[in-house]
Amino acid sequence: MSGTNGSVPSPPDLASAELASLKNGVTGVIGSVIAGVDGLLLLHDLTDGTEPHDLAALAAATFGLGRQTGLALRQGPFRESTVRSHKGYFSVYAINDKALLAVLGADGLNVARLHIEARGVAGRLTTMLDEHLANQVRL
Repeated sequence: MSGTNGSVPSPPDLASAELASLKNGVTGVIGSVIAGVDGLLLLHDLTDGTEPHDLAALAAATFGLGRQTGLALRQGPFRESTVRSHKGYFSVYAINDKALLAVLGADGLNVARLHIEARGVAGRLTTMLDEHLANQVRL
């Protein structure tokens, strides 16, 4: 895969393309953020006025609660969590042990479709991050 000038796209460009595919491929997705498990915003595609730093912090809080629930119930590490509110959805997916994908959805969101697509996106983001880190170590 190469960029518009023939170069290989950067990891942020590839990650942005994944967020765009999620937004365009699942009806009702308002936007997404990629955040650290510490709540640090890494990347977003929100254009509706929602504060991306707030979503990153909420993703980290959701992860923390989910992680503790998994530990307390001996069900293993956090994978994903979805919150349904009166006017929409907020879903958080583990990319790896350091990063999260959080998706904001409208009330009419097809949650099953979101889970199918977002799990694929999270898996591809895992691969991208692993490859990026491996290339940095070699430098």
